[in-house]
Amino acid sequence: MAGLVSVRARYIAKLGARQLSTNANIAVVGGGAAGFYTAARLLSKTPDVHVDIFERLPAPYGLVRYGVAPDHPEVKNCTAKFSEVSGNARVRFFGNVDIGGSLSVSRLQEMYDGVVLAYGTSTDRRLNIPGEDGDQRHIGMVSARQFVAWYNGLPEAQNLAPDLSSHDTVVVVGHGNVALDCARILLAPVETLACTDMTVRAVEVLKESRIRHVQMVGRRGPLQVSFTTKELREMTKLSNVQVVCDRALVEQECSSSAGQALLQTARPLRRMMDLLLKHAVSPDQMTGERTFQLRFLRSPLAIELDEKVQRVRLAINRLEGESPVRAVATGDEEEVACAMALRSVGYAGQALEGVPFDGRVVPNIAGRVMAGDKPVHGLYVAGWIKRGPVGVIATTMQDAYRTADAVLMDLNSQAIGGQSTLSNIDSMLELCGINPVSNEDWRRLDAYEVSKGQTAGKPREKVTSVQDMLNVIRDK
Repeated sequence: MAGLVSVRARYIAKLGARQLSTNANIAVVGGGAAGFYTAARLLSKTPDVHVDIFERLPAPYGLVRYGVAPDHPEVKNCTAKFSEVSGNARVRFFGNVDIGGSLSVSRLQEMYDGVVLAYGTSTDRRLNIPGEDGDQRHIGMVSARQFVAWYNGLPEAQNLAPDLSSHDTVVVVGHGNVALDCARILLAPVETLACTDMTVRAVEVLKESRIRHVQMVGRRGPLQVSFTTKELREMTKLSNVQVVCDRALVEQECSSSAGQALLQTARPLRRMMDLLLKHAVSPDQMTGERTFQLRFLRSPLAIELDEKVQRVRLAINRLEGESPVRAVATGDEEEVACAMALRSVGYAGQALEGVPFDGRVVPNIAGRVMAGDKPVHGLYVAGWIKRGPVGVIATTMQDAYRTADAVLMDLNSQAIGGQSTLSNIDSMLELCGINPVSNEDWRRLDAYEVSKGQTAGKPREKVTSVQDMLNVIRDK
């Protein structure tokens, strides 16, 4: 592995700003950040590569469109770069094409000189506890991924009917940034959300919400949280929302010898603990009409369902060990009544037929897909399906660049390239019977959404069903 990294470093240093002279056609599966950044890198380093980007939805941009919080518009600025990429004459966008059906990865491998898998992680991890799926009376536990997709307008999530009325509390399981996003959306003033690109339906549901309290539950302690200071700071700035946590536990963990050693090297974590202690009150001092409560040392055991309300049954833990710190059940339990519970414990990848998959990601070395100990010729991977669902958009950009550099190395060494033509690709795509959405089609849909949004005083109003998107595109 070290040898591969050093070879890549020497190659990139040699490449510099120089462009390779290669003639190749590359397919990218996935129209999100990883796919577009891979394409951007390829375009910038060689004048002869053509890139076709395949996306299962009519609209591109993946989680940038459907996962980024609507009150974080600055994070979506990368779409300007993506638009520049899709407008390049050497790039074609094939939206509304689901790879794995009539058009398989193996067929793409036959058609293109190289195929880059950048389709992300589209499912979520489950807790597999009793009551997780609810019953006819209660919603049970909803994935945070699905809740985020619902308020962001992902077509397949629009059937979700979040329960925000049967009780005044929501329990969020997980201590990451997605969990904090959900908590903030549930407690933020609706009038501020109405000015974002949140769907009009989600805004209307939130206007009628009875939720006043959000408890965010994690199995370990305050020094093991995975959210960032920026996200926590936003929670402290919400008007009329009181931040609550076990201050004694936070102070105890920070002042312990292990905690002191950790905080000396982890300065962002120290700043986060300082911020938490500055703004949070202890549960016995809780007086706010609306509260955000960080709960530590709690693990969900079951969702208890009865006629009136659902309750999350939690194991109370203690911490053992130092590296790593483990949460161990004490044997004590408690219950929290709630309208709904959200599960935010990570995303999971899915296998595509004919593609190696280890149950979590596509196995690879430096972006080259591996089948056992051998690389699969001309098959690459980028983004979350390559490394797991971690990092921010900038992380994905660097990761995609590394994969693109692997493609460029193989083009330069003639390990791939020169086997495909656009005319043959188009003939085979026609035989597959696909009816794709083009970049011009997407721009028509984009202009429609922006126009509808401007009328309503917001950046855009997303079209939330695939058929409606196609109707707009085809002017029906």
